[in-house]
Amino acid sequence: MARNPRYDILFDPVRIGPVTARNRFYAVPHASGMTNAMPRMRAAFREGKAEGGWGVVCTGYVSIDPGSDDAPLPYATLWDDDDVRSHALMTEAVHRHGALAGIELWHGGGCVMNRLSRTPSVSPSGTAWMPTHVSYIGNQRPRVMQHEDIRDVLEAQKHAARRARSAGFDILYVYAGMGYLPYEFLLPEWNHRTDAYGGCLANRVRFVRELLEVTHEAAGGQCAVALRISLEELRARPSEHAASEAHEVVQRLADLPDLWDVKMDSETSDCAPSRFAPEGSHEPVIAFVKSLTHKPVVGVGRFTSPDAMVGQIRRGVLDLIGAARPSIADPFLPRKIDEGREEDIRECIGCNICISSWHDGVPVRCTQNPTIGEEWRRQWHPERVPPAPHGGTTVLVVGGGPAGLECALTLGRRGYEVTLAEAADELGGRLRFETRLPGLAAWSRVLDWRRSQLQRLANVSVYRGNRLGADDICELQPAHVVLATGSRWMPLLYSPLEVPAGTLDSPDVYTPDDVAAGVALEDPVVVFDFDNYYMGSAVAEHLARSGRIVRYVTPSGYVSAWAVMTNEQPQTYRALSAAGVELHTLSRVESFSSSELTLVNTFTSARTRLACRSLVIVGARLPNDALYHMLTAKHEERTAAGIVSVTRVGDALAPGAIAHAVYGGHRYARELETGDSGRIVRRDVPLRSMSAPETARHA
Repeated sequence: MARNPRYDILFDPVRIGPVTARNRFYAVPHASGMTNAMPRMRAAFREGKAEGGWGVVCTGYVSIDPGSDDAPLPYATLWDDDDVRSHALMTEAVHRHGALAGIELWHGGGCVMNRLSRTPSVSPSGTAWMPTHVSYIGNQRPRVMQHEDIRDVLEAQKHAARRARSAGFDILYVYAGMGYLPYEFLLPEWNHRTDAYGGCLANRVRFVRELLEVTHEAAGGQCAVALRISLEELRARPSEHAASEAHEVVQRLADLPDLWDVKMDSETSDCAPSRFAPEGSHEPVIAFVKSLTHKPVVGVGRFTSPDAMVGQIRRGVLDLIGAARPSIADPFLPRKIDEGREEDIRECIGCNICISSWHDGVPVRCTQNPTIGEEWRRQWHPERVPPAPHGGTTVLVVGGGPAGLECALTLGRRGYEVTLAEAADELGGRLRFETRLPGLAAWSRVLDWRRSQLQRLANVSVYRGNRLGADDICELQPAHVVLATGSRWMPLLYSPLEVPAGTLDSPDVYTPDDVAAGVALEDPVVVFDFDNYYMGSAVAEHLARSGRIVRYVTPSGYVSAWAVMTNEQPQTYRALSAAGVELHTLSRVESFSSSELTLVNTFTSARTRLACRSLVIVGARLPNDALYHMLTAKHEERTAAGIVSVTRVGDALAPGAIAHAVYGGHRYARELETGDSGRIVRRDVPLRSMSAPETARHA
């Protein structure tokens, strides 16, 4: 198909200093969980974006010096020649497809603990980042930077930029955002200096200017120099010389960078989940930058709509459409727009599972795109699947939720004859309810994309309102049976050993399944959440906004404790407060009787009483696997019916996040009859200099 002419502007080349991007699609720097220890995985991951049409593809954050050590979080390094070779794999891969390669050179300053190097970190005035969440808390404080320390960092930036140039990068970054060292010089909370680097904003911006100057020097006119800067906090601060301190910073630096990469100040606002922030939410903060510089500007906003992209360009907000999460959900997004296939875009749902991967220290994962991170080690391509080896064997998929839909779609793309049977009248599984919860409507994209793709496959038949039993399946005589029958929430209590234990049997005890079914609840309602992800808080907010008096109880110290991994926690607190939900942390439900709960403190075992007429327990889920056990018990009938295999996928095998269900369905479908099932995946290893001495081995 031909490209829609109204999107032509997205494919204009853009000059960035001495280099030119082939179009306006810019895959901005973002962590991938793939460090120098995984150079081949990292290169293949970035290559997928270049193949998919992104004009610029950038690395994640890359340390310029051992004094900037973010362990155990997965950061990359550019400290020596081995690192140069490691990164060159990525630039070569990106260049093969005509894209530019950018590198985010980084010094963490007072935001890193140098846990691995055990070297005190530095910050402008010895100020430390003092976060409240345990995964970020450390007990090593930075030391005050002396003038020689400033010179050392400038030298480290210059040497790293030279290495980056030799590794083949086209765009070299100065990173003055997200609380890291150059950003720390800009804010008086961090910067208490009284010398030429502190005090007035003209002084506070000096370090950033010098970093840009030494990077230009190292670039030698061959590479562009980009400034990535957070302006959210500065935008809110008055200035005597401009509309805000953000305006003044941009005015003072103006045309010194070849590119402005503008972002917010914290993970929770810069990468806000769709539950709390719409597409293009950065615009109110960053829209002014282009009016103050002649250099191109890139920014993000979880862009998935080409119309939204064109709108920002035509309104003069951005020159380049930046993306991290959308480029993960669909590395081929630009190519699909170019080919007039907008309906094929696998849109990011903004769940932030990708961000949780970085917190976990593992290669990136995605709810929408199960192939991400598997490009090298499993040889999975996001747009291509291996053909069925036997020319269309029949497969029955039972269950039309996320796992079943992904499984049926991938099997269909491979050429199998697929029947998808869903017991309900509507496809979607768990998402039929979850997408109706506050803020989760965008998650319907998981269903919408797969349903629309399935409709094009003549070899896939979908039957709704068909509840199959074991005998029914044997009568259908498929070669393979895939059970994607989901899971169910259980009314279990939470043990002092931190495991679900003991069913709470009472007519006034419910689970999210009951809420989904529309059960009538009596006030006051208590939501007891030890699932620790989004469901407990979303159900509580849903009930409160429907008029119920709601109290939220959790044994954790935080509401939705795991949601800190997906940047949801701060906004979750705000949403529950706005809905009038009363919060009780560090408490577990011990018993429920006579309209009263007994709560026990997690640490002290002190007991309190809480009025309650309806208790909703959001804790443990168990697989809906009765059909699996009935079917596997019918060995003779299955053999007679020619059924070769019966397999569970998704929550029917092991309840998890939607990303786990989609991945499980995809993996089964991709590996069926290939011999890859159960195969040990390829293991990546760091690149080493041939002359590096072998480490002595101890007996």
